[in-house]
Amino acid sequence: MRCDVITLFPKVIKAILSESILKRAIDKGILDIKVYNIRDFTEDRHHVVDDYPYGGGAGMVLKLEPIFRAIDSLKKIEEERLIIFLSPQGKTFNQKIAERLSKESRCLTFICGHYEGIDERVKAIVDEELSLGDYVLTGGELAAMTVIEASIRLIPGVLGDERSALEDSFSEGLLDFPHYTRPSEFRGMKVPEVLLSGNHGEVRIWRRRESLRRTLERRPDLLERANLSEEDKKLLEEIKQTM
Repeated sequence: MRCDVITLFPKVIKAILSESILKRAIDKGILDIKVYNIRDFTEDRHHVVDDYPYGGGAGMVLKLEPIFRAIDSLKKIEEERLIIFLSPQGKTFNQKIAERLSKESRCLTFICGHYEGIDERVKAIVDEELSLGDYVLTGGELAAMTVIEASIRLIPGVLGDERSALEDSFSEGLLDFPHYTRPSEFRGMKVPEVLLSGNHGEVRIWRRRESLRRTLERRPDLLERANLSEEDKKLLEEIKQTM
């Protein structure tokens, strides 16, 4: 996966890239990511990147010229790009989008906004606008890294065990089942007996049942569009009878 991030705060991005899964993906050559400072694409000696909004109002607006210059410059290096702008007004990012982006052959190019907003005309060069949810962050840096990590972990070789991504919450449209490890009892809290039984068939059914139960209790809206098997439907009916 190839990614470019255009930001006012490259140190924020680089700090995240130096740890955990993203660093491992870079070290393995699975993730090729470059970070660009918007100020490097200004032409005045003070490297001004923002200005007052037309029509008045609070805050400053990120200027469009440096961003256009940044994109023009990057397209000279590699023309095939999917340009993504992180914004509260974008389409809500989810696992399906992560799966699609993980298979994208073009270079994913993220524009991180800041201040009160960004000049609306930047949208003319944007292919996709994404949001993490119905709230506002100070900038798009953390959102960009969230999108990148959610996508890169789906690529074979990134995680230690590829089954981890397949069993994640939302991978099948449901929330994940509960996880336990040693000790089997702690302060009176015990691991469910079925997980200690060694019976893989019963463990599978228990995990599926708990995944369905958790989804029904916490995110029932997901069940409306989940692809449920006949076994799932039967388990779901049993769960509803006990609630």
